[in-house]
Amino acid sequence: MCWSVPGEITEVKGNVAKVEISGVKREVAMDLIDNPKIGEYVLIHAGYALQRVDEGSAKFTIDFFKNKGQDAQIS
Repeated sequence: MCWSVPGEITEVKGNVAKVEISGVKREVAMDLIDNPKIGEYVLIHAGYALQRVDEGSAKFTIDFFKNKGQDAQIS
């Protein structure tokens, strides 16, 4: 099974962006994302952003993992 995690784009330089994932910033390839923008959330797997996700879904997933599935709130 493969996992992708949501992260928020904090900086964009060409086809590479810095993305914050639970407080950690990583460089991520944006080859599969058209016109990435600061503040957007993307799903990341193996160093690549796979798709955009809305903020609510991203935050739900982040909360789910932080709380090990307990008390995750859909906003």
